[in-house]
Amino acid sequence: MTTKVRKQNGITIVEPKGKIVGPATSELRKVLSPQIMASDPPCILINFEHVNKIDSSGLGVLMEVRALTNRKKGRLGVVNVGKQIKNLIVLNRLVRYFEHFDSEDSAISALAS
Repeated sequence: MTTKVRKQNGITIVEPKGKIVGPATSELRKVLSPQIMASDPPCILINFEHVNKIDSSGLGVLMEVRALTNRKKGRLGVVNVGKQIKNLIVLNRLVRYFEHFDSEDSAISALAS
């Protein structure tokens, strides 16, 4: 898995690519944690456009990131969540913990306000 990080309008956009399973979950944590700690309050958008699989470890990392973001009174959004990932999030009753957006532009507008 590779992860691209960029900023737009004060929003940190994280774009993982590949599968978020096994050791890749640690990589995602290593990318996201400093981004959250560097901002006050953090506004993070995770773009899942190029992610085709996530496992329970990956969901655990997302929940850790959400908790860190909440502690710093920040916001965490997700966009382009594929069907497999969305089903996993819904089945685990985690859907309410993330702000979902239809497009990156709408997410940036909402998170920047």
